[in-house]
Amino acid sequence: MKNVSEDALDFETFQRNNRYKVNYSLNRVLWFSVLTGPALALGILTGVFKNINYMSCIAISVIMLLVAGINLLILKRNPYSHVPGVLALIGVDFLLLYMTLSHVSIRLTWFMVPTLSLLLCNTRIYVYTSIFNYLIMGLATWLESSHYVEIRADFNSAFGAFINIFAGCTIEAVLMFFAGYVLSMASVSYFHKMMGQYEEAHAQQEQLTEQLEILGAMADIYDYVNLIDFSERTEMSLRSEKLQKLTIEEGQDHTHLVQSLKDKIDVNMLDEFWNFTNITTVPQRLIGRNSISGEFVGNNIGWFRAQYIRIQGDIDKEPDLVIYTIQSIDADKRREEKLIQISRTDELTRLFNRRCYEEDMEQIRDKGISDDLVLLSADLNGLKNTNDNKGHAAGDELIRGAAKCLKQGVGESGKVYRTGGDEFICIIHTDDIEKITNDIRDIAINWKGRYIDSISISLGYAIAKDHPDATIEELEKLADDAMYKEKEKYYQQPGHDRRTR
Repeated sequence: MKNVSEDALDFETFQRNNRYKVNYSLNRVLWFSVLTGPALALGILTGVFKNINYMSCIAISVIMLLVAGINLLILKRNPYSHVPGVLALIGVDFLLLYMTLSHVSIRLTWFMVPTLSLLLCNTRIYVYTSIFNYLIMGLATWLESSHYVEIRADFNSAFGAFINIFAGCTIEAVLMFFAGYVLSMASVSYFHKMMGQYEEAHAQQEQLTEQLEILGAMADIYDYVNLIDFSERTEMSLRSEKLQKLTIEEGQDHTHLVQSLKDKIDVNMLDEFWNFTNITTVPQRLIGRNSISGEFVGNNIGWFRAQYIRIQGDIDKEPDLVIYTIQSIDADKRREEKLIQISRTDELTRLFNRRCYEEDMEQIRDKGISDDLVLLSADLNGLKNTNDNKGHAAGDELIRGAAKCLKQGVGESGKVYRTGGDEFICIIHTDDIEKITNDIRDIAINWKGRYIDSISISLGYAIAKDHPDATIEELEKLADDAMYKEKEKYYQQPGHDRRTR
């Protein structure tokens, strides 16, 4: 089965990747454990193991073969789940129990099972595995206590042997548990921090790549430079290796270069381009000016600037010689659009900002309110409490989380704006606002961050067709009022102190 992407950024995806690899590694441990039977049989043959028989060796191998096979089937179905790895560790525990009952001393091996669970990078699984291992070890010691009385003269009873041996095992288990617990907490914290740093580095790399692409596009300027002689009615390309004058026929109102570009111009700008490049009017338009220019867009070449530049003659008269240039400005246009986008975007959440909201509201005032218009007001609950108790990094994460929930819930139905610290508003066109608000709440319920495990958002909306005489400002106030009513209910619940709002 194909593994998940190695380019995953967040800690949850790292854990998922890690579980995949560890689960398969633990399954290989189970397959390797099948060799325990032959290894014990070799010990019987050499006289090392005297209290175990060959049938027990066969039983161990057969059982471990079945356990490994079953574990592999579960693993094929859920390779990224905790279940296959935990079951593999439980299988090893029962192998150790069977070996103990066969009088094979494996005391140190008991403590290796919880240690293997550390590979899953999950402290909770380590705790559960340690407890289960301790219980199985206690069961094995109890069942084997009668045998200890038989082979050791210092034990008078099975219970005394159990207490003596299991007390020592308990001390060792406690020491090993706390050592492993500290190691587990440290490793999880380290990987969590490392993934966070990797995520930040990846974001910075993407930003740098984008900047380099913009710089590369700016450097890749496409130019045509032609000399037009109005007295001779000729045109000559100054970029070609062989300078050749082309005659502009009498009655022809566009140069050869312009005619060759006609089919490449966007159809919506063709008339404007054709009027600008009409050479019969160029000399007159250059009276009193050194140059004239226009910006157009081509189907394949993107945005470009066409320009006529006077090169000789009195500025107050029509020129005889003019240079006609075409220069790509597509990169500049993209950069300009990028700057416009940045000016209308909230830096923290990448949502639209208040400036954009006010511009869009102005358009609604000019064009009128449509029947399917809905204003949705949203406010984040508990931000101050988060900032005070967990720091502004956690608070920022909460704001970004609210933005993500709103954006996913609204989808293509409208636009989401951050208008204040924890305040959001959405302009939506829909006939089913209930579905959108329910989607937002469902997404919020399942949201989890690196610092915060839950998020609460108060919502309120106003539907235009329910208030046909209301202005856009009145709809906005209705939405805010509805949101504050829901917020009031939130702070009336136990544990939600309004002072920590």
